[in-house]
Amino acid sequence: MRRELCPVETLYIAQRSRAVLSLRLRGRLDTAVLSEAFDSLTSANPSLRSRLCPGESGFALELLPEEERPRLRVRDEGSEAGLERVYEEELNTPLPVGVALSRAVLARAAGSDRYLMMMVVDHAVTDGHSAIAVLNDLWDRYRALLAPDGGNGGVTAAHGLTDGAAEPPFPEPVSELLPACDAEETEAYFQRRLAETSGPPVALVPYDVPAPTDAGEEPADAEPRHRIEVQRLLLDAAETEQVRRTARENGVSVHGLVAAAMLKAARARVEGEGAVRLGCLSPVDLRSRLDPPLDPRVMTAAVASHLQTPEVAPESDPLVLAKEVTDRLRESLDRGDHFQEMRILPRVPQHPLLQLGSVIVTNMGASRGPGVPEGLEVEDVRLTPARENYFPQAGRSPVMACVVSFDGRLAVEFPHYTACFSRSFVQRLRDDVRGVLLAPAAGGAEAPSPAPVA
Repeated sequence: MRRELCPVETLYIAQRSRAVLSLRLRGRLDTAVLSEAFDSLTSANPSLRSRLCPGESGFALELLPEEERPRLRVRDEGSEAGLERVYEEELNTPLPVGVALSRAVLARAAGSDRYLMMMVVDHAVTDGHSAIAVLNDLWDRYRALLAPDGGNGGVTAAHGLTDGAAEPPFPEPVSELLPACDAEETEAYFQRRLAETSGPPVALVPYDVPAPTDAGEEPADAEPRHRIEVQRLLLDAAETEQVRRTARENGVSVHGLVAAAMLKAARARVEGEGAVRLGCLSPVDLRSRLDPPLDPRVMTAAVASHLQTPEVAPESDPLVLAKEVTDRLRESLDRGDHFQEMRILPRVPQHPLLQLGSVIVTNMGASRGPGVPEGLEVEDVRLTPARENYFPQAGRSPVMACVVSFDGRLAVEFPHYTACFSRSFVQRLRDDVRGVLLAPAAGGAEAPSPAPVA
C-alpha cells in the first residue's frame, strides 16, 4: 500500500523532525501485553508501520513488510540512572528516510518497579496533538487487553475501523481538507506576507558555542561530541494555576504569556540598545478548525503557523507583550489566516523569511495523560521535538519552547543542540522564562527560586 505525499508533507522530509514522547511509570507492568497493545496500535495506524520512499513526483508513504514493521523493544537497565541514558539515546537517535516512521522502547530498571516508555514518530505523519493521542491510545489498548472479559474496551482504529477489519487507509493530507478558496485570494495573501518581510530584519539569538572550523571538524566515523539535550521547566499545580490566573486577569492567553517570556529572554541575548524586531512563530492547530473537525488520533501533520514581529526593548513589559501576541494571534485566526498559511507553505523554502522567528513557541494546551490500569502509576509525561539537522555554522538561530500541560501541570521543554547553545546557556534562558511567568508583577506573589534541572 502506497500514498504519494502532498507538497506540504514533503517539506517535513528535509526537516527530519520527530516527536519524542516519554512516560515514566511505576508499578506492575506486563511487557508481553504492552507489546501486543503496540502491535494493535500499529495495525490500526498504517502511518506508524510505513516508511518514506521515492514517489512519482517526490516522496510517498509505503507500508512496510510484516517482518520490518516496528515492534516494542524491551531493554533491561542496571539502575534507574540507566533510564535517563535511554531517554538521551532515544532523543538522539534519528528516523532516517527509508526506515519505519515510528519506534517504541520500554526500559525497566533492574530490581525495581520503575519503567521508561518512549515513542518516537516522524513529523511527516504526526503533529503534537496526534502524537499525544496515539500515546494515550496505546495505553487504552493495554487496559483493554487486560480486561477480564477480553473485550476491546471500546478501542477502535483511528478511522472508525475496529481491529480485525480491512486494512485501514493512509490518512488524507490535511492540505486536501482545507475549505475552498479562490486562487487569487491566496496569491494576494502571499504577496501581503512577502511585503511584511521587507521591513527591518528579524534578530536571531547568537550561539554561545564557537562555530566549528574545517580543522576542528570530526571524522565522519567519530563518536559525536555534540548531542541534543533538553532543559525543562516544570511547574507544580499551584504554580500552573498562578500562571493561568495571571493570564485570565490580564486578558491574555497562557500561550501569549509564555511567548512574551520567551521574547524577553531572547531580547536579553540579542545585542543592541533600544527596541529590536523579534519574530514569534506560533504553530496553529488545524484539527479543530476544519469542517468537520479532524480526530486527534488521525496520524497526520495538521499544523499551520502564525508569525508576528513585535518590537521588543530590554524594558518592555511582559504583560503588554503578552497582550500584543495574544491579540495578533486571535485576529489572525478570526481572519482564517491559518488556512492561507497552509496553502502557501510549499513556497516557504524559496522565501524563508515568511517563517523566520526569533522564538518558536508551541502550545498543545491542557492534555490528558495516558490512562493506566490499577497497580500502575504515571509519574511523568513529556513531549519534546527533535530533528536530525542543526547548523552550528550559522552562528545564530531561533530558540524553541515546547509547551504542554499534562494533568494540571504546565511544562516547557527547551530542546537544543550542544554545538549551538550550551547547557548552561539554555538553563539560564529557562530560568528567565520561569521568572517572568511567576514574577510578582504577574502573579501577585514573590517568585519562587528557579526550578532544578529536570
